[in-house]
Amino acid sequence: MLKAVCGIFAAVAAGLAQETAPETSFSIPITISGGAMYTQRLQSSDPNAIPGAAAFRTMFYPTLKLGSHWFAYAAVQVRSMPYFYYDAYDTDRQIYTDVIQAFVGYSFRHRKFSMIVKAGQLSSAFGSFPLRYDDTENPLIDQPLSYVTQLPLQADDLPRGARDLQGQSYGSSDSSEGIRPVTLYGLAGIEADISAGRVDARLQITNGSPAAPQGFNQPVRYIQWTAGGGYTIRQGFRVGISAFRGPYLNSSVTAALPPGTSIRDFPATGIGVDAQWARGHWTTTGEWHRFQFDLPGFVTSPAVASGYGEVKRIVTPRFYVAGRAGYLNTGSVRDGAGITAGSFAPALHSYEFGGGAYLSRSVLVKASYAFLRVDGTSGPRNDVFGVQLVASIRSLGWALK
Repeated sequence: MLKAVCGIFAAVAAGLAQETAPETSFSIPITISGGAMYTQRLQSSDPNAIPGAAAFRTMFYPTLKLGSHWFAYAAVQVRSMPYFYYDAYDTDRQIYTDVIQAFVGYSFRHRKFSMIVKAGQLSSAFGSFPLRYDDTENPLIDQPLSYVTQLPLQADDLPRGARDLQGQSYGSSDSSEGIRPVTLYGLAGIEADISAGRVDARLQITNGSPAAPQGFNQPVRYIQWTAGGGYTIRQGFRVGISAFRGPYLNSSVTAALPPGTSIRDFPATGIGVDAQWARGHWTTTGEWHRFQFDLPGFVTSPAVASGYGEVKRIVTPRFYVAGRAGYLNTGSVRDGAGITAGSFAPALHSYEFGGGAYLSRSVLVKASYAFLRVDGTSGPRNDVFGVQLVASIRSLGWALK
């Protein structure tokens, strides 16, 4: 995998050297955000902790264009904890730098046909939300459950049966963090995107699963494919599908697998549909996902169904309101001993309502209240009220000769 990617990088470098200079340029747009939240989630591990926190996030988007076809792009995040709503369950208060995307690409266009080939660190091609990582692209503050919920499953630890699996809970465990169905961070790989008229499609080959990503600084674990596509029914109305399949378990569990099997015999499978519709002052989007994580010793392996719907209404040129409702349900499991559990974790339901106001063309302030309901619990302990101030700087660019 890495040899293939390195070969692509070498070809790209040779192409860049041969491109003509007139269209050469470099830019680095920046989005700077500050946020604050009030929630009892912050008291999950320490009841005496203050139920309020503030944090910052800065996104850098260096973009290099060399000629009419070749380019390089990156999306680099620097943030403190807890910035996102799901960070509030974590006691970590450090500052992190994450490379969400960093790739070289080649674009080609002929009439209504266009193609882009990319190699490097890539956002997952599954679903429609992973590319909305800029705070200006998310009308609210929280993220859909499929992308942020840590399931009671680990890539480096195998449950012994249905009872063992049911005994775990959402979030971190002593061994490692629970996997998320789809990462919002980058995967090392290559991708091809095509568009022809009303049809678009994408194919991505990565090192690791969207549920268990691997970066360039990590050894090659396994090759994973993700594919998607969509059809624009009319202007502003598009429907799409996406899927992935491949191993997700860590090689550290190989010794615990049944004789004659490998981690490739126990893949993760995801399938999703999405839709976007915009007309006048209204914008809506939604997704539905189903994931299955095959495990040794299970006749019916763990599966998850999740979905959300989001609506945005522009009230005035400077002010909008928005809402999002979502759910995540875990399916029944059955192990080889015949022990069955109706679900391996409580159902989740999330509701977020808020709005935003543009103080200027480049400065946005947002506020929202998020309700998270976990079956078997009651009260506002998991609710969050948050505010964000987002400033965009898009004018940093230079023409190169």
